Amino acid sequence: MSSSTPIPPGAPTEPPKTCKVILADTIAKKMLAEVQSTLSAIQLPRRPTLSAFLANDDPHAYQYAEWSKKTCEEQGFSFNLVKVDKESLEEAIIAANNDPEVDGILVYYPIWPTNQGHQDRYIQETVALSKDVEGLCHTHLFNMYHNVRFLDPPTNLKKSILPCTPLAIVKALEHLQIYNPILAYGNRLYGKTITVINRSEVNGRPLAALLANDGATVYSVDITGVQLFTRGSGIKALRHQVVDKPDLTLNDILPLSDVVIGGVPTEKFKVPTELLREGVVCINFSSFRNFDGPAVKEKASIYVPSIGKVTIAVLLRNLVRLIANSPRQEGTSDDAQKAREGAFKDD
Repeated sequence: MSSSTPIPPGAPTEPPKTCKVILADTIAKKMLAEVQSTLSAIQLPRRPTLSAFLANDDPHAYQYAEWSKKTCEEQGFSFNLVKVDKESLEEAIIAANNDPEVDGILVYYPIWPTNQGHQDRYIQETVALSKDVEGLCHTHLFNMYHNVRFLDPPTNLKKSILPCTPLAIVKALEHLQIYNPILAYGNRLYGKTITVINRSEVNGRPLAALLANDGATVYSVDITGVQLFTRGSGIKALRHQVVDKPDLTLNDILPLSDVVIGGVPTEKFKVPTELLREGVVCINFSSFRNFDGPAVKEKASIYVPSIGKVTIAVLLRNLVRLIANSPRQEGTSDDAQKAREGAFKDD
């Protein structure tokens, strides 16, 4: 059509926008509906209770706590926020471990920012396995890293708990249809190259492991360098393997990536938009914006600017799973027990 040819009535006057912005609320709504239906089916005789411990002064942790409380109460859960001095935290957690009215325990990290590797890890191990809603105790982490799905093999009725934010990002990728349902379960990211910019023990490293265990080639980036997470050539290994890549930088791997996930906890960091490939999927899980919003929309096909509400939905999902994993109580009907055994079975 030449420049002088008149535009037919009703024809578009400009090309459609290429980037779809997906808000966390859109993803979370479906998950919360699933939580409600599962909770109803397992017939718990009281409101489920989550105890959350805040022992730091991080404003982002407090904001997350407020969001969690709001969502919990809207969904019919009890949320007990306990503000406690860090030196009294262990004792408070032990008390919650022994309280039969508490179904799950959440701790806001970091507690000791300068010594996270030791003291925070000790607190993670203080939380009882049966109440570890975050999936951060050794048994849950071991299962995740070794690609073990169940706590009770060979019966395989009790699913292991996965960390909330990493699982929230997995659920977001499923919602965005980055996972390929045609492929076998456990291989549905085969052929995808994903970069995760964060390698914390709570979020970035578990996320890289989960994605690699599902078949992706994952570049994990932090200030110390680049690591490659894969299940080997042709995804033949049963669980992920990790290889240091000292010759690679973020600038080298961004142009290779189908998905880029930012989780750098500082306002100063921005993913270099000019290095992103056309049509990339970008997800931000940092409290800060790791992507330049207007610029990334010119490159990305899909952009998820935050993941917080999905993380809270996963938190409640994990709480219901803990309840489902608990021993059968006297008076539990056969239908309710069957619902417990089938809770979120598609994970």
